[in-house]
Amino acid sequence: MRKLLALGMVLALAAAPILAARPDNDKETDRLDNAGVVMEEIMNIPDDIPQDLLDKAECVIVFPSVLKAAFIVGGSYGRGAMVCRSGEHFTGPWGAPSMMALEGGSLGFQLGGQATDFVLLVMNPRGATSILSSKVKLGADMSAAAGPKGRDATAATDATLRAEILSYSRARGLFAGISLEGSTLRPDNDANEKLYGKKLTATEIIRRGAAPIPPSGQKLVSLLEKKSPKNHSDPESLK
Repeated sequence: MRKLLALGMVLALAAAPILAARPDNDKETDRLDNAGVVMEEIMNIPDDIPQDLLDKAECVIVFPSVLKAAFIVGGSYGRGAMVCRSGEHFTGPWGAPSMMALEGGSLGFQLGGQATDFVLLVMNPRGATSILSSKVKLGADMSAAAGPKGRDATAATDATLRAEILSYSRARGLFAGISLEGSTLRPDNDANEKLYGKKLTATEIIRRGAAPIPPSGQKLVSLLEKKSPKNHSDPESLK
């Protein structure tokens, strides 16, 4: 009996360093990995995000599996990741992601009790800079519209083409443009600290290249680089 107890203590002591070394970023890592899966699945839908719009987007934000339950307890809240093209004028390769938060009472009504994926395209530098630096309210601080879908953007209205944010949702396999006006976006710097192991702002990560792309973000970034390697926005609009 004593031998068994002694053996148990030895095994417990041996396991302690392993448990202590377990990373504190499991949730952020899983969320970032899921964002890559969601984006890949959406890009494989026949009537997906128009290529023309993706090629003119400075940034893409993905919120995977947002549940209505999360909006009942503690208010509206979803978490995801933002990836932007690098370089002063957003003309370089897609860079490291920043974790983001999506909030707002109106968002709860969009969910209908089902797990919903959201994808947002940021269509100009002003919008990207605003999101990275502070909380913004869609429809007030930034113009937002439901994004058109299909192989091209011929169905887009003038209002859509002028919007700083184009938003999409996927629930029960149905992919469609959706209005998120009234909701707010903000950097989730606490999640960034857990993901990267040090305090970093969204601006430092995305605009200053302060961190490399983590392994869990490789899928999302590689997919965007493959699908839209070059920014086709009017060069004058990027200055």
